[in-house]
Amino acid sequence: MVGLLKALVYGAGGMAVVGLAALVALQERLVYVPVLPGLPRAYSITPSRLRLVYEDVWLRAADGVRLHSWFLRHSPTCRGPTILFFQENAGNIAHRLECVRLMMQRLQCNVFMLSYRGYGESEGYPSQSGITKDAQAALDHLVQRKDIDTSRIVIFGRSLGGAVGAVLAKNNPDKVSALILENTFTSILDMAGIMLPFLRWFIGGSSSKGPKLLNCVVRSPWSTLDVVAEVKQPILFLSGLQDELVPPSHMKMLYDKAIENNRNCRFVDFPSGMHMDTWMSGGDRYWRTIHLFLDQYSPEVQSCDASCASEIANDVIDELKITSNN
Repeated sequence: MVGLLKALVYGAGGMAVVGLAALVALQERLVYVPVLPGLPRAYSITPSRLRLVYEDVWLRAADGVRLHSWFLRHSPTCRGPTILFFQENAGNIAHRLECVRLMMQRLQCNVFMLSYRGYGESEGYPSQSGITKDAQAALDHLVQRKDIDTSRIVIFGRSLGGAVGAVLAKNNPDKVSALILENTFTSILDMAGIMLPFLRWFIGGSSSKGPKLLNCVVRSPWSTLDVVAEVKQPILFLSGLQDELVPPSHMKMLYDKAIENNRNCRFVDFPSGMHMDTWMSGGDRYWRTIHLFLDQYSPEVQSCDASCASEIANDVIDELKITSNN
């Protein structure tokens, strides 16, 4: 009997070691999914299919990786904000075009869509350090453009894109006017324990308790909870309460952490919003929330005296509070 118990213990231990080794070796494939099952890597459509005016933009990251992106212009005379759009972890930018089309229509903005390395037509292989360089290359390109208002560059990131955007905003307080996060996680370390519960004993973010002995082997921790605490720009948090992938509590934790040092934060939840469809299920209230946030924190420069500007700002704040409470 003792021999059998020993064999079971050794067998379970061996399986755990093999499982953890596989997770360490294959972790990038779990975090980054450039190609959806059953679909080709190539873009299924281009913006022209939706009658959007765009240009292909090719960039070089700091380490030399060649990146593809789309710059979508609202109109030749548009001097509205430019949204730097960071997507989720799966699929490519073509899968976000319908959302972006509506974004341009409702917010009267330009949109710059970056393909992370290893995604779409971009070269290389995805990693946290690499995608951080990709995001910086996209922002550096935008601030050099002469056909946009570079004082009104706003980062929008959903899920993984929120983690990417938070890092970029933190590193560039003088280039980014505001940050919008939607259904973003506190960290990949925390998500590991949610997707694979047995990992909670070994891996966890700064909000988790106890020693997490395997944190050191995670190559893409994306510790957004730590990063938002250092973001100085205004932040809008958009949370779908029916999110089936990232617990909505993660978004509330991000907001609570950010507002400790940054009073220009707004949190708005959407009762029927799921991970990928909050922008649809949120309806008019979703787009109006973003519009009011941009009016307040990334406004068009107009000739108006200080008292006028103060009145406009107060009106926008009151509307945002009403929207947040509805």
